[in-house]
Amino acid sequence: MTTGKVTLLGAGPGDPDLLTLKAVKALAAADVLLLDDLVNPEIVTFAPQARVVRVGKRGGCRSTPQAFIEKLMRRYALRGANVVRVKGGEALLFGRAGEELATLRAAAIPVEIVNGISSGFAAAASLGLSLTHRAHCHGVTFVTAHRQDHGEPDWARLAATGTTLAIYMGMSRVDSIAAGLLAALPASTPAAAVQWAGTPDERRWIGTLGALAQGVAQAGLGSPAVILVGGAIGEASALTGVNDVDADADSAARRAA
Repeated sequence: MTTGKVTLLGAGPGDPDLLTLKAVKALAAADVLLLDDLVNPEIVTFAPQARVVRVGKRGGCRSTPQAFIEKLMRRYALRGANVVRVKGGEALLFGRAGEELATLRAAAIPVEIVNGISSGFAAAASLGLSLTHRAHCHGVTFVTAHRQDHGEPDWARLAATGTTLAIYMGMSRVDSIAAGLLAALPASTPAAAVQWAGTPDERRWIGTLGALAQGVAQAGLGSPAVILVGGAIGEASALTGVNDVDADADSAARRAA
């Protein structure tokens, strides 16, 4: 039997219009879709003939074990199927693609990678700002709030890099994130949080690092969301929108009083 192949495909932040042409072609040719939890279910319409297997992985929720996902990829591909592993956002960012690539290569299964738009870029686009800005920073750092050992990154050290910080999977730890960053950055540092970036359910909070923890809590923002911190985020301060939440925690408290 001829071995099939596996495509690791980034499905973007949620809007099907943000799929790349290569992604649409890969979906149309799929025999099996292994679908992540945060992928827009409309994606399956691009693969009408494919068998859909949902392999949800989401922090704080019951998830499909990574080892089982890799077992499914091997099983279907070795049976000759064209398997498309559909991941939210960018396939190669915080999606355990490295482990999957190693597993597939060890089994001599052909692999293709189709990139997608990460939610960090979708959040920046929603806010109408550039993650890099010559007047504010020299780069951008993408970081997850969860390490393999269940600890957290050294937030003060990351803050000292002088880059815009795009923090993924951080809403459950927003208090400790803010406290860690405040050890190296002033409270007035611009900050924002965007939930469900790039989807109709998107909600945005814009303010300062000092108000971040209280602000997102009062706004009711939760996962999935991206937290953005740095001088470049101040370029969003003049924007307004129907899904924006007032970022000033103090003024929000005054209005509620």
